Amino acid sequence: MKQSEAKERIEKLRKEIENHNNRYYILNQPVISDFEFDLLLNELETLEKKFPQYISPDSPTLRVGNDITREFEQYEHSYPMMSLGNTYSEEDLRAFDARIQKTIEEQAGYVCELKFDGASISITYNNGILTRAVTRGDGIKGDDVTLNVKTIKSVPLRISAENIPSEFVVRGEIVMPRDVFDRLNEERIRTELTPFANPRNAASGTLKLLDPRMVSSRSLDCLIYFLLSDELPHNNHFDNLKKASDWGFSVPDSIRFCKDIEEVISFVKYWDSKRKNLPYDTDGIVVKVNSLEMQEKLGYTAKSPRWAIAYKYKAEEVTTRLLSVAFQIGRTGNVTPVANLEPVLLSGSTVKRATLHNEEQIALLDLHINDMVFVEKGGEIIPKIVGVDHSFRNDSSRKVEFILNCPECGTPLIKNDGEANHFCPNYLHCPPQIKGRIEHFISRKAMNIEGLGEETIDLLYSENLIRNFSDLYDLEEEQLVPLQRMGEKSASNIIKSIKRSSETPYNRVLFALGIRHVGETVAKTIAERFITIESLINATPGELTDVREIGPKIAASIVTYFSDNENLEIIERLRQAGIKLKNEAKKINKGGKLQGKSIVISGVFQIHSREEYKELIEMNGGKNASSVSGNTSFILSGENMGQSKKERAMDLGVPLFNELEFLNMLSEE
Repeated sequence: MKQSEAKERIEKLRKEIENHNNRYYILNQPVISDFEFDLLLNELETLEKKFPQYISPDSPTLRVGNDITREFEQYEHSYPMMSLGNTYSEEDLRAFDARIQKTIEEQAGYVCELKFDGASISITYNNGILTRAVTRGDGIKGDDVTLNVKTIKSVPLRISAENIPSEFVVRGEIVMPRDVFDRLNEERIRTELTPFANPRNAASGTLKLLDPRMVSSRSLDCLIYFLLSDELPHNNHFDNLKKASDWGFSVPDSIRFCKDIEEVISFVKYWDSKRKNLPYDTDGIVVKVNSLEMQEKLGYTAKSPRWAIAYKYKAEEVTTRLLSVAFQIGRTGNVTPVANLEPVLLSGSTVKRATLHNEEQIALLDLHINDMVFVEKGGEIIPKIVGVDHSFRNDSSRKVEFILNCPECGTPLIKNDGEANHFCPNYLHCPPQIKGRIEHFISRKAMNIEGLGEETIDLLYSENLIRNFSDLYDLEEEQLVPLQRMGEKSASNIIKSIKRSSETPYNRVLFALGIRHVGETVAKTIAERFITIESLINATPGELTDVREIGPKIAASIVTYFSDNENLEIIERLRQAGIKLKNEAKKINKGGKLQGKSIVISGVFQIHSREEYKELIEMNGGKNASSVSGNTSFILSGENMGQSKKERAMDLGVPLFNELEFLNMLSEE
């Protein structure tokens, strides 16, 4: 390869790898398998060794993937969180062993651990108390997710064992059990939310939620694989893990000490099939030199320890023919390309379709109709195409082109900057979007209208009885009785349920409207800040983004929704039907415990949200203030309270109360 060609290829690989890193760590939307990613990284590493003049300090071969997000504070790791080198063959494991023996000139013992597929975490304990939990981040610093990790039941908040180090760090993997993942995705699919690709994405996404209560509801687990301290109880990795288990940490009992590489390979072969019976996803085996003295002697590369390696199992894969590509429209207008395949057996079931995610993945795969494609399940909801066997392609094959117009209504598709998916903007008149929004409106977590399923909505739409969800409130029992599979009792129950839905709280009504990017949690947050629909309709983008959890994308979507006259007409018809379009007035106890008190809230809370505490203050006669002054009665102080507020309070002698003290104060009354 010429130097100019090498430089061009290196630059292209770096951009492609950074894009995949962003999709994996930040967006939780990987479009290629780990194996394909490793091939790209290995190619780049090979080229950089051959052409060292083009090595750059920001090359992905020298850096750990980065999961840092702006919503959290960042903290440096006491011990850097490095990545591991990967291998997919026994030969590479033997080569790893040979390099070890050459350096230390004696037989190394190894510790083998299942490589659980989740989100890496580093947890610090001081004097036995959990003080901070930080994500991998870029390996040097990561996001502080302490409050979320404290909700995980397998993570001890306090260690009471004897002779523990004054400060130590445990490293582990935050994982989501498969059964929890399946339930979560079933719920997301029912509510027309994009399902998580696999349990790793679900665990990683959950760990970055801003509401610890929602994190707690998802039953995450934390499996420990490392103990670090300047005062370790033992001089080897295996016994230190066993000690961590004695202290109350969840250390998998699958870990094994292997005296040589042959025992390591036997362990790898044993778990190739057995791992499928575990409650968690695994994608390989981690092999570590057991002796800490040997680890120190072997040292590190720029981003990986020389004394450890990850053996990756390849996901089950089959080859079949791509027959066609269909484009489906969801309730929010998102366009999802789906590959129709020649039926093939994969992981015990017959596969006929595979997800293609978006235009970018189709382009990356360079798909042509009648291609022989590699299909993999690997934890996906439905299988995905991971590659093409180009040796079967002929000159007459037709390249797969992403559509320009909606296949249902013909409207030109739109793709916003920073978003991966195209969508149809004709949300008021595109049939699958109309029916999808009505199905969302009646769903259990929205208006909870019983008796109306997908088939019934389709029937009402085809009979021209409804064209949007406000039409539901004009339906008469006599209109429903003659319909196929209906009858008087069913019709009566549906009308009663529609009428009962007028009691639905305002925040659930907002969720039911189906505003793009406004989910259940965001709808609740909006309802707490904008207590009437009028205040929300008139809100500016700046007022919206001032609210926690609302970024520019959500704000723009809300403004767009309420700038449409047809949407405003639908809302007016809901008002006429008696639907709650404002928060109910809260009963204020004028003689309450907080009467006449001015209270500042600062920090992050576990028991209630900031908005709920503001409401409690007002209901008990108090006043919420934003800044500390001589008139401040006290500060309700959470974790990570602002330093400037704390210093100001000390100067003025303003007392601080934590959550429990505040709630006890209210309960005394």
